[in-house]
Amino acid sequence: MDSKALRGAMRRRISLELMACVAAAPLALAGAPAFAEEAAVAAAGADASGDGVGLAEVTVTAQKRETNLQQTPIAISVESAEDLANRRVKSLADLMDGSVPSLRIAQFARRNSAFSIGIRGVFPSSDTNQPARDSATGVYIDGVYLGRPQGLGAALFDIERIEVLKGPQGTLFGRNATGGALSIVTREPSGEFKFRQTAGVSNFNGYSSETHIDLPSFYGVAIKIDGLITKRDGVVDNPAQGQPGFNAFDRRGLAIRAKWAPSETFSADYGYDVSYDDTTPSYSQLVEVAPNTRLSPLVVVQTNRAEVADIGVPMAESEGYIYGHRLTLRWTPWENTEIRSISAYREIKQSQYDNGAGAHSNPFTPNAQFARYSLAWMHQDQLSQEFQLVGSIPRLNYVAGLYYFKETGGDQAWAPNTLQWNATGTGYTQLPSLRVGAEFDFPDRESEAKARSTAAFAQFTWTPPILDDRLRLTAGARYTKDTRSGVLTKVNGLPDGSRFTFKDDRIDPAVSADFDVIENVHAYAKYGTAYRAGGANSRSLTYRPFGPEVIKSAEIGLKSEFWDRRARVNLAAYKTDYEDMQVDFNRNAIVLGSNRTVNETVNVPGVAKIKGFEADITVAPIENLTIKTSYAYTTAHIPPAVNPFNNALTPLNVIYTPRNALNVAIDYTWPQENFEILFHIDGSAAGGFNSGNNTITSPKTDASLNINARLAIVNFELADGHQMDISLWSRNLLDEEHATAQSFSTASRFRTNVFNDPRSYGIDFTIRY
Repeated sequence: MDSKALRGAMRRRISLELMACVAAAPLALAGAPAFAEEAAVAAAGADASGDGVGLAEVTVTAQKRETNLQQTPIAISVESAEDLANRRVKSLADLMDGSVPSLRIAQFARRNSAFSIGIRGVFPSSDTNQPARDSATGVYIDGVYLGRPQGLGAALFDIERIEVLKGPQGTLFGRNATGGALSIVTREPSGEFKFRQTAGVSNFNGYSSETHIDLPSFYGVAIKIDGLITKRDGVVDNPAQGQPGFNAFDRRGLAIRAKWAPSETFSADYGYDVSYDDTTPSYSQLVEVAPNTRLSPLVVVQTNRAEVADIGVPMAESEGYIYGHRLTLRWTPWENTEIRSISAYREIKQSQYDNGAGAHSNPFTPNAQFARYSLAWMHQDQLSQEFQLVGSIPRLNYVAGLYYFKETGGDQAWAPNTLQWNATGTGYTQLPSLRVGAEFDFPDRESEAKARSTAAFAQFTWTPPILDDRLRLTAGARYTKDTRSGVLTKVNGLPDGSRFTFKDDRIDPAVSADFDVIENVHAYAKYGTAYRAGGANSRSLTYRPFGPEVIKSAEIGLKSEFWDRRARVNLAAYKTDYEDMQVDFNRNAIVLGSNRTVNETVNVPGVAKIKGFEADITVAPIENLTIKTSYAYTTAHIPPAVNPFNNALTPLNVIYTPRNALNVAIDYTWPQENFEILFHIDGSAAGGFNSGNNTITSPKTDASLNINARLAIVNFELADGHQMDISLWSRNLLDEEHATAQSFSTASRFRTNVFNDPRSYGIDFTIRY
């Protein structure tokens, strides 16, 4: 479909879906109050020791049942609703700053239309933007697996918490949870009338609006409606007239959730959500060139973060449209036993317009074309069904289930140049057409793929009648069968018919033992495996398939609370064997006029070794003060691999993973007679890392330090029981700059960086009832 027609159709559809959301915001601002965010905050921070100081329990669902974080033998970091509000996290993109040290989120190349996510150094090699390959971290929303990285940058709805499960989760969460799992839990309907309206403004012409409505229960049905808009202009100006800036976004969403609970033993929870995500790419700026390299007089080497690009480029917004349905049924046929069903269907349509590199790819050549425009369109739909049996009998807890997942998808891509130099490099013109030539029309490449996965799993935790019931033994396994197939319908602009098929089945076990050393001190040891499914790379010339990669990990940990539960210290150390790693090797394919990059994905023989240590420490030394510290140390060795293009032995690196990463957050609440004053500051520090692709050997990025801060007046009493909050916030408060990605061309001797966002700041107003 023509790109303008596609964008127009998506805009018209999303406008209809979101009309209610947009219309509700001004009405809400007129004075209807909102449901008490602070109620959830108070619950999260409630006193556990009875003296107003101690830490509250943290509930997680990492084992498919609600458990206390301190008694769950898994390394887990939890970002509560309060944590997200203090850091002003509006999408997963805002967690790129390293606030969870073991979790790393990165753009693919310069694009904000999809993210790559890694945990503990297990990171997808390169481009997971394709329909026939998978991510290395399983991402779930309310128990539903999200099969594609597209859409992960969309705005988050009303989030109760985000659980970061570290290490392979192959038994309970299945394939593609090799690094771990990211479980996003949204708030349920309360069944009581509650209303919250938040509106804010920020620099870069930013504004946001969130409307959250809980309706009173009616015949046992509770309904919740969430609508949001968040928008910002680019942080680097594009000199091209009438073109958007770099790293801008416009995110909108509407979610409706209804829960029917006719009895204490049965409930049906239905959710529908629709999102629109409009972004531009980050700016890739030239920071270093080899001596005597010929450049246009217009091209500038910018070693510091740029405010204006040196070359203006034509650029459109990348647009994503997502919608989904979920139905969760829960039935308790007898005491201590629950049967669950999670049914879901989701669709994604995503366009990509990436002209973020400008003239920073090659030295100047008179009259040459440049400014490569990476264009892509992707669609995917998925259907999933999971049944769970969760229960307990004396001395035994159990979880068992069946899982089915099916998806179909396709992508189209093209990479024409958009500008042309004059003979001296003192000027350039926009090419009159985006056609490469008369015989080469859009798209340059095109593929279709489908996949199906079925699984059965079970896990049992036994408390043997010894040692005063302080020992618990857990064992489980998951059997998975995968099939995947696809076809390249176009290669280098010409019809093609290359096909691939992939079939595999395997068993992923997990065992653990945890022991109550003394009261509130728990030690554990565990071993588990997981795998990332095989597939094919649609950037390949032949759609050659590759096999699965496997993670085997051993871990020991200690979880403790002491000082009248004013201090919480959780430690973990692990060793991971990374087998048959999927690695991308690439080259530019100047074949029949094509301007695209060709990838081949191969399974690297040998075993990579990743080792690490993590510490999560929370202290409440005095009333109303909380200090949280998280640290991750990660080191890795990957054996070199043979490049299939030139048969050269190539060194490999882990990517986007600093050796040392640290986050410290300080929160203080100052109660007043009719309101409270909240102070928050957090800092994330990390060492440099390799980025882009495991095969890139460019120098590591520099170390980074990012500070976020928030000052808020909350629970300010208004008339008729209304309450108001006012919040001043800043992200990257010190305006520190560092590279979030770096690329280096051995041919041109160019080094380019994508920098982090400059300082952002704003004010939010909330009215609630």
